[in-house]
Amino acid sequence: MRHGRAGRKFGRNPAQRSALLRQLSISMIMHERITTTEAKAKTIRPVVEKLISIASEDTPHHRRLVMQKIDNQVATEKLFDVLGPRYEAGKGGYTRISKLGPRKGDAAPLALIELIEA
Repeated sequence: MRHGRAGRKFGRNPAQRSALLRQLSISMIMHERITTTEAKAKTIRPVVEKLISIASEDTPHHRRLVMQKIDNQVATEKLFDVLGPRYEAGKGGYTRISKLGPRKGDAAPLALIELIEA
């Protein structure tokens, strides 16, 4: 039984799942809003919010921590140069999830996840 097993699997093995979350995080940082399924939006929210919290203080150690998670130089620079200073006064709650309705092809519930204005 799966008692106490948190997290969604998305029908992928662990390596594919971590790659999916990493790429969704990069897209979220670069575009500041993405449209995806509700389950993926709910899963990516804490990942992105933790990255923004780390980026609120620009130190070499924090840059290394972020690079360990997303491994994308351009996204890391945007995170520390734009998003970190924007949200440095906040203690979380940087994202908003808005439900959009079912997708036309397979009726999967879609959601818009975006960064809110500070």
